Amino acid sequence: MNASPLLNQVAFTLGPVAVSVPVVVTWGIMAALAVGSGVLTRALHLRASRAQMALELIVTSIDSQIEATVQSDAAPFRVLVGTLFLFVLAANWIAVIPGVEPPTAHLETDAALAATVFVATIGYGIRANGLWGYLRTFAEPSWVMVPLNLVEQITRTLSLMVRLFGNVMSGVFVVGIVLSLAGLLVPIPLMALDLLTGAVQAYIFAILATVFIAAALGENRQKPADTVLKGPV
Repeated sequence: MNASPLLNQVAFTLGPVAVSVPVVVTWGIMAALAVGSGVLTRALHLRASRAQMALELIVTSIDSQIEATVQSDAAPFRVLVGTLFLFVLAANWIAVIPGVEPPTAHLETDAALAATVFVATIGYGIRANGLWGYLRTFAEPSWVMVPLNLVEQITRTLSLMVRLFGNVMSGVFVVGIVLSLAGLLVPIPLMALDLLTGAVQAYIFAILATVFIAAALGENRQKPADTVLKGPV
C-alpha cells in the first residue's frame, strides 16, 4: 500500500507519460464492463436466461430509482447513471483481489468521476432549459442568491469526490492494518463489510448524481413513458 493516497505506483511508461497502477486497474474495469455488457446483450430473447433476467433486473432497478428521483423518463439518464453505478461498484469491489487497490481509493479517480457528473449536470440543464434558462436557475429564488448558487455547484462536486474517496480509502486502510496484524483469515468479516460499504457508496454516488441532474432540469422534464401512455385518469 502506498504511504500516501496522493502517491501512485507507476505501472509503465509511454514515452514521457507515466501510467500509474490505478489507471491500469481502471482500464481493466472498463474493459471488463464493456466486454461483459456486450456478451450479455448480444443475444436477448423473449424467454430470458438467468443472466438476461439478472441484467433486466439491474436495468429496471436503475430506471425505477432514476424516475423516482428525477420524476421524469429514465431513458435519457440511464447510460450515465447506470454506468457510474456499475463502474463505482466494480471499482470498490475489486479490492477483494489480493494486492489490488480500488481505483476509487485514489483521489484522481474520484475527481474524474465528480467532474463527469459536474459537466453532465450542466449539459442536461442546458438541454432541458436552454442556455439562458439554465443560467436563470442560479438567480432563484432571488438574484442575491447567484453567488451562493455558483459556489454550491463547486462545493457539492467537491463533496461528491471527497465522500467517495474518504469512505473507500478508510476501508482499504482498516482491512490492510488488520491483515498485517492478525493474519489472513481474521479480516474476512471486515472484507465482507467493506463489500457492503462499497455497494452503498456506489448507490449513494449514483443517487447524488441523479439528484444534481434533477435540480438542473427544473420543471422542464419529460414524463415517464408509462405516464404518457396512460394519460389522465
